[in-house]
Amino acid sequence: MKRKFFKAIQILGTGSGVGKSVLVAGICRILTQDGYKVAPFKAQNMALNSAVTYDGLEIGRAQAMQAAACGVQATVEMNPVLLKPTSNVGSQVIVCGRPVGNMRAVEYYKYKTQVWGKVKQSLLSLLRENDIVVIEGAGSPVEVNLKKYDIVNMRIARFLKCPVLLVGDIDCGGVFAWLLGTLSLLSDQERKLVKGLVINKFRGDQKLLINGLKFLEKKSGKKLLGVVPYYTDINLPEEDSLFFNTRKKDKIKKGRINITVVKLPHIANFTDFSVLEKEPQVNLCYTIEKKLFLKADCIILPGSKNTLFDLNFINSNGIGDAVKKQAGNGCIVVGICGGFQMLGRRVADRLGVENKAVLNGLGLLDIESYFQKKKQVFQSRAKAINAGYTVKGYEIHHGVSRRINGAMPMFLINKRGKTKTVIKDGACNLGKNVWGTYLHGIFDNFCLRRDFLNTLRIKKGLALDTQRDSFEQDKEFDKLAHLLRKNLNMQLLYQIINEKN
Repeated sequence: MKRKFFKAIQILGTGSGVGKSVLVAGICRILTQDGYKVAPFKAQNMALNSAVTYDGLEIGRAQAMQAAACGVQATVEMNPVLLKPTSNVGSQVIVCGRPVGNMRAVEYYKYKTQVWGKVKQSLLSLLRENDIVVIEGAGSPVEVNLKKYDIVNMRIARFLKCPVLLVGDIDCGGVFAWLLGTLSLLSDQERKLVKGLVINKFRGDQKLLINGLKFLEKKSGKKLLGVVPYYTDINLPEEDSLFFNTRKKDKIKKGRINITVVKLPHIANFTDFSVLEKEPQVNLCYTIEKKLFLKADCIILPGSKNTLFDLNFINSNGIGDAVKKQAGNGCIVVGICGGFQMLGRRVADRLGVENKAVLNGLGLLDIESYFQKKKQVFQSRAKAINAGYTVKGYEIHHGVSRRINGAMPMFLINKRGKTKTVIKDGACNLGKNVWGTYLHGIFDNFCLRRDFLNTLRIKKGLALDTQRDSFEQDKEFDKLAHLLRKNLNMQLLYQIINEKN
């Protein structure tokens, strides 16, 4: 049966970290601004950060961000396969929003043949419901040892016969060789689908690039859509842990609120703290240096994809002792999800959901936690018990925690997805300087964030913040769209999208 002509464009990169996710978000925003109904799509995502859809399903956080750029609710069709690393050789595999198990790489490659149907079904659903679908690739499309297992890069382009833009990162050097080398390793059929090139993250005077750009177009036979400059003034969330490797050396700064996040080996959903990093008085760092914890104003234990392993890690290298010492000195200590469990008396995974073991926690909160097979995934709304205001967040956890010895909860969850409920969440110690919760995204709530930081300001002798929240995500998307419109050939972009193959 002849298929209807669907409008789609795929953004592939010469490798990981070249900026595909952000470019997809920016193009989605531009098309939405121009009056089109748009949706993002990524067949398979590997990321430590995930998001929860309104109907309680789990997808990559980048696709949720891209959906927001389109002004629509994120759905599981936008990312049908999500891999969340649990070790150097294995991941939790999530298909259509629900976990199907933990698999080593070899197991997953065999399993991929079973998910291709789900990928096609999700993609065709988005194409039927939208004017244009902007598709993101993963890593490099020419990993020759993995190409036969591909379900996210050129296999998608071949299936749809859709145009492809190839993106290279000039900031790390070698962009011309990277782009030309990638093109040379594609098959003739695949190379024909590549309709344009984009150079990303350029610093300096573009006049210095003119000769190189002419050479690139002549050598590749492909049109250059433009050169996107490196920017520092647009705030969008990080997708995965790549940014850890590019951060400046972490250190304590005088006159700032110094917040240290434990850089767990299997850290998850570290985007919980991105909003704190944007606060002008805050110095936030991710570290495992004990001396930084001993000088911190606040210590945060984040979520983890392997809580028992990471708990053993911090206990065996002295980080746990440093956290306990600081808590005893009145330092504010916060745990989110897996970090919340670590603050308790005991964590038990007798079923082997992540790592079969029973370990003592740090003993700073009177809770005991255990793992169950069923994963709790919700968009949640709750009341902050001590403050009285409403907060929003999301839950992704196998663990269940029980308060003991009269420990008090932090939040009262009154809605999960569409369902009203009454669930006590989290716990705090008697001194109220140690607390934790299962709610991710808790610091995105302005009132809670302001009260939290003002508590730290009082301890530091800094002036209290009485300002209203000035950050608006939509404005950041608009800034990104404006940047791309200035630096990409928009006429050529639309010509490529509307071209029939």
